[in-house]
Amino acid sequence: MSRRLSIQGKTIEARIGESLFRLGLNAGVFIPSSCGGQGKCRECLVEIEAGAGDLSSRVSQEKPLQEGFRLACRARIVGSAEPSIACHTLARGRLRIVEATEGLEADAPPLDPAVVRSGVVAKRRGEVLGDAPSRLLGLAVDLGTTTIALRLCDLETGEVVALNTLENPQRFAGSDVMARIAFDGRHRGRLLQRTLLAYLGRAIDALPCECDEIFEVVIVGNTTMRDLFFGLDVQSIGQDPYRSLTEQEWLAGKRATTGLERSARRLGLPVHPRASVIGLPLVASHLGADAAAALLATGVGLGTGIGVLMDIGTNTELVMGNQERIIAASCPAGPAFEGGGLGCGMPGVDGAIERVRCTPKGTFEFGVIGDVSPLGICGSGLVELLAELVRTGRMNRLGRFQDEADEDGVVLDEVAGIMFSESDVNELAQAKGANAAGVRVLLDTYGIDAGTIERFYLAGGFARHLDPDAARRIGLVPDLPDTKLIRVGNAALEGAQRALLSVTAREELEQRVRRVEHVRLETHPLFFDAFVEGCQFHPFR
Repeated sequence: MSRRLSIQGKTIEARIGESLFRLGLNAGVFIPSSCGGQGKCRECLVEIEAGAGDLSSRVSQEKPLQEGFRLACRARIVGSAEPSIACHTLARGRLRIVEATEGLEADAPPLDPAVVRSGVVAKRRGEVLGDAPSRLLGLAVDLGTTTIALRLCDLETGEVVALNTLENPQRFAGSDVMARIAFDGRHRGRLLQRTLLAYLGRAIDALPCECDEIFEVVIVGNTTMRDLFFGLDVQSIGQDPYRSLTEQEWLAGKRATTGLERSARRLGLPVHPRASVIGLPLVASHLGADAAAALLATGVGLGTGIGVLMDIGTNTELVMGNQERIIAASCPAGPAFEGGGLGCGMPGVDGAIERVRCTPKGTFEFGVIGDVSPLGICGSGLVELLAELVRTGRMNRLGRFQDEADEDGVVLDEVAGIMFSESDVNELAQAKGANAAGVRVLLDTYGIDAGTIERFYLAGGFARHLDPDAARRIGLVPDLPDTKLIRVGNAALEGAQRALLSVTAREELEQRVRRVEHVRLETHPLFFDAFVEGCQFHPFR
C-alpha cells in the first residue's frame, strides 16, 4: 500500500512505514541533518501542508516544535483516509531578488577591504591567509527574522557578483524575535543556530563561485538574529532592559565594541578555511546590526537636514536625526506585512499577488510574481489591497468591512480560494499601528512635526515594490510628497556590502552608532494613544 507524497514540489510514491527524511533524499530534496536521520540533531525540519493525518504521531523530540512542523526522520507514512501528503523544507524556494539599492544619497566609501592581494597570496591585516585565487570574494548577509539576503562581491573591484535570498528557516520556533528567544531558552543545543547555518551554507553553495574564493563574510541582522547566528545566549535580549550580552559588556567597559568577529571554520560555513565572519556593531537593545548598516547606507545622521530611516520588517527599525542628534527606536511590528500570520499571506515568491486594483464592478485585478496562478498575497499586495478597500469604501478607517457581501471576507480569487478576512485586517492594523506609533513618538522626542522631515527613507524587503500612494492612504508612512519619500529597498544589505568593501566605512560606523540615543517606545507616555491611532487606516499627518 502506498501514498503520494509531494515534497518541495516533487511528487513521488510513498510506501507505508517510510520516513519523510528517506523519501525526501530519494527525491533529491536537500534536508539538513548532521546525524543521518537518527533523530538526534533535530535539524531535518519540514512543514506539513496537507495530509498530517497520514503521518505517525509526534515523538518526544518533536514536542518543542510549533504545530505543523515535523522532524522528517521521525514522521513516517501510516496511511488513513487522506489521499496524499504535501510538505516542504524550511526554505520553500528562492525569494524575489531585490536589485542593487537606488535612491541613496550617502557617498560610497573608499574601496579598502580587509582582505587584499599581495603578489600571489591573500592577506588580512598583514597576515597571510593562503594562495590568492583568481578572484578575491566576500559575502554580505542580512539575517532578517523572516527573510535572509546575500550579496557576493568582488573585493578588488567592488562589483556585485551574485545575489541570493531565502526564507529564514528558524520560523519553526515562532515568527518574531521574542518567540525565538523563548524557544532558545527552553531548548538548549543551539538548534536555531544549527538550522540557520545549514540553510545558509546551502545558499552559499548555490552561488557561482568556489568556496575557497570567499575570504570574508559580513553579517547584519537585528540583535537577536545576529547573536543567534554566532551562538550567543540571547535570553537577556528578551528581558528588561533588553540588552545583548555584547551590549552589556560594552557598557561595562569590558569590550571596545559590540561588533563580533569569528572564524568561518568555527561556524562551519562553506567558505575559505581562513575566512573571518564579521558581525557589525549594534545600535542599542533590539536595534541591531541591521539598523547600524542601514545608517551606513542612507547617511541618516549626517548633514543638517532631518532624515528618517524606516526599515519595515518583523522588527521595524526607526532612526531619525542629523549631524547634531540621532534618535532611534525598535517597533515590534510582527510578520504581517511579510505575509506571516495571515490566512492569505505569503512571502514574495512566485505565485504571490504583488499588485491589486479594485474595478468599478467590485472585482479585483492583480499582478502576480512570476506570472503564474496566484497562491496568496505578499507585502506590497497587502498594502495595495488595504488601500483599495479604503478608497472604494468597502472598508472603513477602523478596518471593518462595509458590504454585507464581504461579511465572511473579501474574495480575491475564487478559483484559488484566496480570501482576505477581517482577522487578517486586524493583524495588519496592529503591525501598522506599531510602526506609526514609533514614528509619532520619535517626532515628539525630537520636537518636530512630520513636515520638517527632508528625507524619509523607506527600507525593507518589499519597500522597493511598495506603491507610495497606497502606503500614504492607509497611514503606513507619513503623508509626505514623493520628493521626500524615498524607497531604497534593502538598506541593511547595502550597508553590509559597504562595510564588507571598506574598513574605513566600518570605522566610521563604529563612531556613528555611539551617537544614537535609544528611545524606548513601551515606556513613552505617548505610545499607547499613538498605537491606537496608528491602527486606523487613514493618512498620517
